[in-house]
Amino acid sequence: MDCLKALILEDDDLIAELLETVVAGLYPGVAVTAVPTLTEASQQVVKNRFDLLIADWNLPDGSGLDLVKKVRSSNRDMPVVMVSGRSDRDSVLQAAHYGIDGYITKPFDVQLLHERLSRLLKIESREPPALPELLESSLEQLIQLPSEIDPRDILELISRQDELSPAQLAERWREETSLTARLMDVANTSSFRRTGKPVETLRDAIASLGVALALNQALALSLDVSSKLQHELLRELAVTHHEMALLVAREAQRLAIRLQKPAVVFQQAGLLSRLGELAVLKVLNQFVAVGGSLGENEAEQALHQWSQRYGNRLKVQWRLPLGLRELIGSVHFIPGDCTREDRLIMRAAAMIAADEQATGECQKLLRRIGLETENQLQE
Repeated sequence: MDCLKALILEDDDLIAELLETVVAGLYPGVAVTAVPTLTEASQQVVKNRFDLLIADWNLPDGSGLDLVKKVRSSNRDMPVVMVSGRSDRDSVLQAAHYGIDGYITKPFDVQLLHERLSRLLKIESREPPALPELLESSLEQLIQLPSEIDPRDILELISRQDELSPAQLAERWREETSLTARLMDVANTSSFRRTGKPVETLRDAIASLGVALALNQALALSLDVSSKLQHELLRELAVTHHEMALLVAREAQRLAIRLQKPAVVFQQAGLLSRLGELAVLKVLNQFVAVGGSLGENEAEQALHQWSQRYGNRLKVQWRLPLGLRELIGSVHFIPGDCTREDRLIMRAAAMIAADEQATGECQKLLRRIGLETENQLQE
């Protein structure tokens, strides 16, 4: 399948990430390319065919209008949207002269942007992809996990955002896997480029982004129409894996508190322990949404074959701290000679969550972290 492709030209990392979130949620299977310079964008339009262009006006190496002019010289039909801090009438008219389809001023309203782009993006009937090809190609694209966040809840928070702190939002969203993953992704991308260091907790991610931008990201994610799993089997599998992640997170937090460890990181590792499974389910949902059909046991087979690859890819792509990656991995496996207490805690939490506490392996793990009896574990 020749999937829908969108090009975003924006030099501000955080705005580019927000635009990427909005565009990735417009339609199942949209492949988003984001670049920060006019030079890179010009190279992209020469090499690739795009179905949507979003361009900033002012860039480090020129004007986004130059790219619009280049595109319009050979393609009069592709939707083109300008994003700019300029809101005066002369600027809008100047941009309109180049044949744009929309003009969005910064700071922009995420809901309005989503509505305008939805109207502009023309969806043609396309041949459904081969599932293995889609799974392989999607490894390189932005994956937003399935989310049941209600846009109305986010809009209510936005209406009183001046009253909210990063700590309050982190507490409210502490069990929202998809939102935690996306905010960590965005914050780490920006923080890594600025300092070379990743943020390690959801609260730090929100503080790094600021409450307003974190809320905008949450709203953009909630408007992702393709994240709502319509296929009954996929929905059931998503619920199962999300609930297991919540159980692991709660058990890991409980063990960490009992052992006087910083519980937030352990809880977060458990919450993110099914990243790979949820990402695969999102791609399978995209496959069904564009006309593909899943045979008997095909979803389970895809989960078995692809979850680890997706999980490993996302942990790197989202620049999760190495320590957090190791904790997530420990949920699924630790070597027999492992002596690191934090990893032993995560593996024990996973086994307790899976109702395997009475097994010899789990009992051995509990003894190694100093919780040898049931009373100790429940204290």
